[in-house]
Parts: sequence; C-alpha cells; structure tokens
Amino acid sequence: MNKVQQFWIDFCAENHKEGIKFKDAFQFGVSADWLADLVVEGKKTATTSGFVFYELEKEAIPQAGEYYIVLDGQEEPVAVIQIHSVEVVPMNEVTEEYALAEGEGDYRFWWDAHEKFFTDLLKEYNMEFSPNMLVVCERFEKVYSK
Repeated sequence: MNKVQQFWIDFCAENHKEGIKFKDAFQFGVSADWLADLVVEGKKTATTSGFVFYELEKEAIPQAGEYYIVLDGQEEPVAVIQIHSVEVVPMNEVTEEYALAEGEGDYRFWWDAHEKFFTDLLKEYNMEFSPNMLVVCERFEKVYSK
C-alpha cells in the first residue's frame, strides 16, 4: 500500500467515510509546496484550471462532491479536499472575490500568475493565451490534513 492510499484510509477511518473513493491525487501548479501549505492552513479554498486542457486530455472536469488528495512538492499527501462547486467561465469574467479565495495574493497577482501559467502550458500545444479563454473555477473545502 502506498502513502496516498494510506492517507485516504486514515481519512475515511477518522471521518466514518468507509466505502467512498477519492477521484485523484495531485499537486497544485508550479509552487506545489506553497500551494499545499495554503490548503492545509485553510487559506486556499479555490483553484482555476484551463478548460481546454480537459478537452485536450479527454478528461472530465471535476464535479461537486468529489474528493481529491493534495500532494506537496515531494508528492507526499498533505490534505483531502472536497469539491463544493464547479463553474466554467471566461477568464476575464472571474471575479476578484473568487481570485482571492485562491489565497495566493490580490487579483493582479492571480491574473498575472494564471496568464503566465496558461501561456506557457498552451505553447506545448501550439496554442496561444486569450483573456477570454474558458477556465474551470472550483471551490473546495479542506476536510482532512495531518
């Protein structure tokens, strides 16, 4: 049994959630340790990803109610989150209130960081960033950490 599976078993046992499964285990963005810490501290309660990447990878977008395990930069499990809501909107329509829920800084910081991240990632697919590109806005709650 690996560390991620054991982390999930511990969460289920402590929270009487036997019989349910987590959707995936993942790292946030390019600063995995910092972002994982923000989740553990309860400061990060939202995340934004590019809708086009779900299409390109033929993956379903997250759904309300799903559980995910957040990994740090060393791929160690640090938290379980549960998705509360998912919206697909143009990036230039993301509200300041939502951007602040990501816990990383002010709206300008959020915009600049996401524009750079999406620009770099889109280049790998020979695509260009557009301010009105569709993004997946997820709100979540940390439901477990050690």
